[in-house]
Amino acid sequence: MKKTYKLVDLDCANCAAKMQDAIKKLDGVEDCTVNFLTQKMTITADDVEALMPAVLKCVKKVEPDCQVVL
Repeated sequence: MKKTYKLVDLDCANCAAKMQDAIKKLDGVEDCTVNFLTQKMTITADDVEALMPAVLKCVKKVEPDCQVVL
């Protein structure tokens, strides 16, 4: 399943790349793209909802001010 989320206050492309790499390393994630220009994150996994707590933790670790609109 592929889901796209809106990001709020993603400040730089470097942070987006770090976020993307961290999320891709999570167990169960098939693919992840974080687009700085569109402020969107797309995650591909069997059960995206079950992975969201770990995804949110990755987002906050890289960019504490960034919020994911669920």
